[in-house]
Amino acid sequence: MPRTTHDATLTLEAFADTIVPGEKRWPGDRSVAGAATGGGSVAAGALELLRWDATGIHDGLDDLAALANDHATQWAEEAGVELDPTVPPFVSLDFSQRTELVARLTRPDHPEKEFWVLLSLFCNMAFDSAAHLHTAQALANGHPGLRAMGITQPDADGLWRFQNHGYGRRLARLHPDTTPSGSPA
Repeated sequence: MPRTTHDATLTLEAFADTIVPGEKRWPGDRSVAGAATGGGSVAAGALELLRWDATGIHDGLDDLAALANDHATQWAEEAGVELDPTVPPFVSLDFSQRTELVARLTRPDHPEKEFWVLLSLFCNMAFDSAAHLHTAQALANGHPGLRAMGITQPDADGLWRFQNHGYGRRLARLHPDTTPSGSPA
């Protein structure tokens, strides 16, 4: 198990940052490696999404963090890498080392692959859909993933309308009995 809940948080942040990297939040940030510019999975709220009870994994996060640290310790021993004892083992790895370890954990033949792929999917989900947030509010708050994908703000009434249709043309005309809300009369 991690030494503290703080250790689990640091480890899960480092894992999330390995999946969708971002820039450091402050100069001494150890969890976010700074391998990319802009906000990554951590800035997009990966920890909030992982801790959301709707994910079904929220109760096991400390165990997953402990397991990630066990794997990091084993990987470091095999690679001859000395870990910094002031941070959890996974956090002690640099970005390329974390990436190598995550690649190992998500290989088709790894016995725990399902855990690591699931954790990776949720880290991606935080960035690319902000599933744990109301979309309009996430945009208003500058969500990095939604901004990176070019998701636009809704109209003043909170609805999204698109002037340019996805196929370059309108696919069908509105039925004459369609109400202004889009429902049938």
